[in-house]
Amino acid sequence: MPGTVAHVVGARPNFMKAAPVIRALERAGVAQAIIHSGQHYDAAMSDVFFRDLGLPEPDRNLGVGSGSHAVQTAAIMVALEQAFGEFRPALAVVYGDVNSTTAAALVAAKIGLPLAHVEAGLRSFDMSMPEEVNRRVTDILSDLCFVTSPEAMAHLAREGVPADRMHFVGNPMIDTLLANLDRFDPERQRATLGLAGRYAVATLHRPANVDDPAAARRLVEMLGAISAQLPVVLPLHPRGRASLGAAGLGDLAEVRVVEPLGYVDFISLVRGAAVVVTDSGGIQEETTILGVPCLTVRPNTERPITITHGTNRLVTPTEAPRAVAGILDGSFALPAERPPLWDGLAGERIARVIAAWLASR
Repeated sequence: MPGTVAHVVGARPNFMKAAPVIRALERAGVAQAIIHSGQHYDAAMSDVFFRDLGLPEPDRNLGVGSGSHAVQTAAIMVALEQAFGEFRPALAVVYGDVNSTTAAALVAAKIGLPLAHVEAGLRSFDMSMPEEVNRRVTDILSDLCFVTSPEAMAHLAREGVPADRMHFVGNPMIDTLLANLDRFDPERQRATLGLAGRYAVATLHRPANVDDPAAARRLVEMLGAISAQLPVVLPLHPRGRASLGAAGLGDLAEVRVVEPLGYVDFISLVRGAAVVVTDSGGIQEETTILGVPCLTVRPNTERPITITHGTNRLVTPTEAPRAVAGILDGSFALPAERPPLWDGLAGERIARVIAAWLASR
């Protein structure tokens, strides 16, 4: 429909970012359509997030499923071209750095559909990461770049993005977190998992960490050393289950492997943790607001504000157990203030910009 804003989502990190934008545009009276690529198709990775966040059912689920980067991206592009032709939106909005985002950006560029990117400008400067390729391509093709942190504005400017395309709006993922704070109950998760004292949460799924057998062994050794200090709860993404299992994960008695959790259950678990060990992007941001020390098992991060803010550290698998020991000893001081514009109002700012852009058309 003319004037419609089409949101393209595909993986669980997208849903938390899209929810406040969808709600704010609804309050502004903007017609919307939600297109789910089906990149994350398991109920535990997708459906539960729509329920937890109170999102409307997608207007279209493309059902592309898994596959190599090329296969998945191509399938999404073919299906999206047809969906865009049927919905005829005035603007497509994409989120984050997953394959669905880049596929939508490429299709939009080819058919002349304006594009907005929520979470523009984040950079790890590591082109071996598929997500870094996705971010750069999407930002180049975007008419509206919605930025979550100040350094991202500088990255876009250096890459030649005009100032009038950039909008520093804050972080909509934090909108979702703050809106649901009273639903996050660590004690319920403790009771469910039989956790009596302090515990750690780990999430590990990056290809560089779990696809290579030697890297997977290093992660299992790391988890073993951490679990000697306190129990570790590991909600395990399907991607890492086989490789970490083959590396000996099942032999670690104090590592409790659980299925992927819904949004409320997972953040409840994180909120009660003494430390989080992760290779995820979004969790670095969520722990920043929750006041939970975060150790990121990567050589770089596209979210350096979490490092400079003092809530997150980059570690190797060898360094992580020692860093956990320091946190447990009380050597981790958390800042008193939040990063700029991480105030729960990013969705409103994004909606205002989009509504004004639509009116100007």
